[in-house]
Amino acid sequence: MKGRNLSWNRYWTIGAAAVTLTAAALAMVTGRFSIPPKELAAVLFPGIFPETVVSKQVQTVILNIRLPRVILAVLAGAGLSAAGAAFQGLFANPLATPDTLGAANGASFGAVFGILLGLPAMGIQLSAMVMGIAAVLMAWGFSRVKGTLPPLMVILAGMVVSSLFSALVSLVKYAADPQDVLPSITYWLMGSMASTTKTTLFMGAPFILAGSLLLFLLRWKLNSMSLSEDEARSLGIPVKRIRGLVILGSAMVTASVVSMCGQIGWVGLLVPHMVRMIFGNDNRSVIPASMAFGGVFMLLIDTIARSATASEIPVSILTALVGAPCFLLLLRKTGGLRL
Repeated sequence: MKGRNLSWNRYWTIGAAAVTLTAAALAMVTGRFSIPPKELAAVLFPGIFPETVVSKQVQTVILNIRLPRVILAVLAGAGLSAAGAAFQGLFANPLATPDTLGAANGASFGAVFGILLGLPAMGIQLSAMVMGIAAVLMAWGFSRVKGTLPPLMVILAGMVVSSLFSALVSLVKYAADPQDVLPSITYWLMGSMASTTKTTLFMGAPFILAGSLLLFLLRWKLNSMSLSEDEARSLGIPVKRIRGLVILGSAMVTASVVSMCGQIGWVGLLVPHMVRMIFGNDNRSVIPASMAFGGVFMLLIDTIARSATASEIPVSILTALVGAPCFLLLLRKTGGLRL
């Protein structure tokens, strides 16, 4: 297939940007409260349509509700997809996800513990980010063997840490008030972007952007990580540094996303595999393409979640309903998982 040999160039970049902007515009005018496209343009670009009169209600919906939510959906999808692709390349494991080292479960524990304590929204978000990073540091520390970080040990340590924090989440749910607190925890864990505000976005978005940028800059180095550690070192490749930076970037993205909108599965697993079917296994193309595809995918899922029914559907339910069948189709089409 000719597309497999294409590198991510300016034409793909322009096309991805155009598709993302178009999807974002459609998302902002779509919903139970529909908005004419002309009014959207008048709010976002004052002066283009001076004759268009926009009500305060429409301005509030666009600027305070839908715009922050659209930005978060794009950032979350792009970040989780890039983290999943980076981990799959780093560990040469096609089943690696952004939560491989326990960042998602760690952040979930921090958030539900904050809900249990009755912290405000910002406190819950901060607690989630701190615990997500702490979970990754725990996995990192436990996986060290005589000063080295064998990939298999890193994955195993991540699985153990993830299970530990999953048990702590269950413990918090057991201790929570079943009338008031437990429903809030359960709904939060299912994932939703309904509570997105400018404040939460300003706090969490820089971590997603920084982590995604770090992974983007390291995409050239990830191809060399498919070599054995001895071969990579003989070529002068700083294996430890690259591995540490990739883990750091992925942890920043995952913890921040979970802190703002709960656990969202399948995005970091499904999107990179879809991208590899088009662009091949070169991480120079896979990472940016995963970011573009993931951002649009998450934006479409969130738009359906808030528009399909009168009551909003949790995002993680839709990602699983869409992701699982699509992943099975990928398995049938490719004959197995490949890196």
